[in-house]
Amino acid sequence: MKILITGTSGHLGEAIARLLKSNNEDYIGLDINPSAFTTHVGSITDKELVSSLVKKVDFIIHTATLHKPHVGTHSNQDFVDTNITGTLTLLEEAREQNIKGFIYTSTTSTFGDMLTPKPGEPAIWITEKTIDIPKNIYGVTKNAAEDLCQLFYRNHKLPCLVLKTSRFFPEEDDKKAVRDKYDDLNIKAIEYLYRRVDIEDVVTAHLLAVDKVQEIGFGKYIISATSPFEQHHLMDLHTNANAVVEKLFPEFKDIFKRKGWKMLPQIDRVYVNAKARQELGWKPKYDFGYILNCIAADKDFRSQLSLDIGIKGYHEETFTEGPYPVLDI
Repeated sequence: MKILITGTSGHLGEAIARLLKSNNEDYIGLDINPSAFTTHVGSITDKELVSSLVKKVDFIIHTATLHKPHVGTHSNQDFVDTNITGTLTLLEEAREQNIKGFIYTSTTSTFGDMLTPKPGEPAIWITEKTIDIPKNIYGVTKNAAEDLCQLFYRNHKLPCLVLKTSRFFPEEDDKKAVRDKYDDLNIKAIEYLYRRVDIEDVVTAHLLAVDKVQEIGFGKYIISATSPFEQHHLMDLHTNANAVVEKLFPEFKDIFKRKGWKMLPQIDRVYVNAKARQELGWKPKYDFGYILNCIAADKDFRSQLSLDIGIKGYHEETFTEGPYPVLDI
């Protein structure tokens, strides 16, 4: 079995390539930027290049993308070219070469406006059945690429699985108010309750998807850390998250206090990963309970894989207002 991985100079692409390489498994890595894990430098929109590479593989894991941090620095057309046209190019070659399966890395950002409840409403319970209402060009183009995957399965029987990942980036939070109020590891630890996943678990999910794609045919899966919350918690989460967390984890308050950390007053959504655990056999390791145990033992809760990859950034230039320019959309 040989896999074409797109985006091998990025966080997730490199992570998948690292694991395959450590297991002495062969892969082809494609990215517009060179790196130690990229075997071919070029664009996913280059049909001739893509065709030459797809001929050599059995599966494609497509992680290459323009991300939300690029919304403020790239044009809408750039997003269409990379996220839609690039995905279409790969799908067409996958169909032409009778690839065994196509794994597409998408994002929970496609849910967009569904992620923010109004005052007095409960937090939102987000599953694969939740309607996508993208609120920026990033979400629109990722959503369109998901539809392309479904179309190629429907019309051409190309097995495709879509993995909608939550946050796993190591960079600081994109909102200045959050950066000013919370230590970086503090807010990341909290996010494991409802909207973050460790990159090691994301890699595991992708490789399980490769194993399952022919059997399943088509499916969408939320890839996020297992949340301890249940639906009856939703109203209280949006009014007094601290009380809900303390009831579930009585030890958390003292553990956070020793670190000088604090809990968010409100939690607005909960990503539910039950379908991925059930259908892919995915067993994510990194959840809030694991995080608390690490903190209590004075251990870094981040996986070694995430530490090895480190912070890559999304731009060559630096910005005074944060890790990248952010538009409030």
